[in-house]
Amino acid sequence: MKKMRIILVLFVFVFATQLGFSQTEEECNIKYNLFKGDYKANKYDDAYENWMWCMDNCPTLTINIYKFGINIAFEKYDKASAAEKANAAKLVNRVFEQRLKHYPQDLGYVYSEYASFKSAQGAPEDEVFALLEKAFKADATDMSAKNIYLYFDMILNKYKDTDTQRVFDTYDEVGEGVEAKRAEYTLKIEEVNAKDSTQVTAKDLNNKDIYQQIISNLELVEEGLDSKLSEISTCDRLIPFNKKYFDEKKTDAQWLRRAVSRMYNKDCTSDPFYATLVEAYVKADPSSEASVFYAGILMSKGETNKAMEYFKKAVDQESNKYKRANYLLRIAQILSKQGRKPEARSYAFKALDDVPTMGRAYLLIAGLYASSANACGNDVISKRMVYVAALNMAYKAKSVDPSVSSLANKYIANYSDNAPSKKDLFVAGVQSGSSFRINCWINETVRVP
Repeated sequence: MKKMRIILVLFVFVFATQLGFSQTEEECNIKYNLFKGDYKANKYDDAYENWMWCMDNCPTLTINIYKFGINIAFEKYDKASAAEKANAAKLVNRVFEQRLKHYPQDLGYVYSEYASFKSAQGAPEDEVFALLEKAFKADATDMSAKNIYLYFDMILNKYKDTDTQRVFDTYDEVGEGVEAKRAEYTLKIEEVNAKDSTQVTAKDLNNKDIYQQIISNLELVEEGLDSKLSEISTCDRLIPFNKKYFDEKKTDAQWLRRAVSRMYNKDCTSDPFYATLVEAYVKADPSSEASVFYAGILMSKGETNKAMEYFKKAVDQESNKYKRANYLLRIAQILSKQGRKPEARSYAFKALDDVPTMGRAYLLIAGLYASSANACGNDVISKRMVYVAALNMAYKAKSVDPSVSSLANKYIANYSDNAPSKKDLFVAGVQSGSSFRINCWINETVRVP
């Protein structure tokens, strides 16, 4: 009998506990839906009480408690009086901390946003840096453009005199992340562009604008980082730095790829050590990218046929069209430096076949045309009309790829100044709006401005 009473007590206890859990879960759902409804209606003050109940009693119900809640907390902070500011800040901090504890995902974004808030509050630099470093290690491409720049600036200031390798590594990691993100959003733009005009929705167009803005922001990040790094990434510093670590790193494919890329981007390719680096890179990692760099070395040595074989090998090996387009563009750049303009243009157009929105390819062609003005013309009009062809390419770059607008505008201003004036056209008896044939290797017909 006593045993039966014990079993009965345990049964009642378990049933009551389960009922309590069930009631709490039900109440969580009710409170959450009430707060979500007010939040969606932009009634943040009305949403506050039910949201806080969810924060206190069911913090793992849904990540939306934090995704929505942070905006409620931010509004509270923005509206708080001076006396209330400290408590409002604690609430914002609590939302971030609880989200990180219960939903450790999208960490690059969350830590980056947390760092922004701390920075705006005037938190110590070390505290902000610690959050930015966590964001960077989690996923640099989920950080805001401003915070990527800020993090690198902090790294540069901390380590430029004591740990140059860390500065370069950080720069390379950011660059690789930015390139991956650029590829992701470029392909998304291509997907919208590939749709039939009757199938493109307003949402598609809106998303396309967002993607283009993200790519433009990434371009600004790269420009800012390049500007910051320029003081320690001159050829005079890069070459001895790479030589110092070469024996230790000569089989490290990642280190070699980054070292080669830095020297290529800074135009340090005429130094014999660049060839040494490239050859080690090809041996350590016989990849498509390595083949492109190695072909450039062969080209500079006059081994043109062998170089072209490696160029072809690099392109044929790559199945990802965005990466292939980048290789094709780099081949075009190498051929351009060698003065092989028709071939350079051909490869730039091949890159555009893969990625029609690659504005950098159009700008390369524009530069090839402009540099040929004197060679392709025998009088004022014929020379100046070459700049019109270059101008058309610069405008095309800007129209297909808003992220290069800043650079394209510089090209446009320069080429516009060199295009034929009304006086030039009048004296030569050339009618505005007529067609004009540009000969030599360009071999293109353009409209007289």
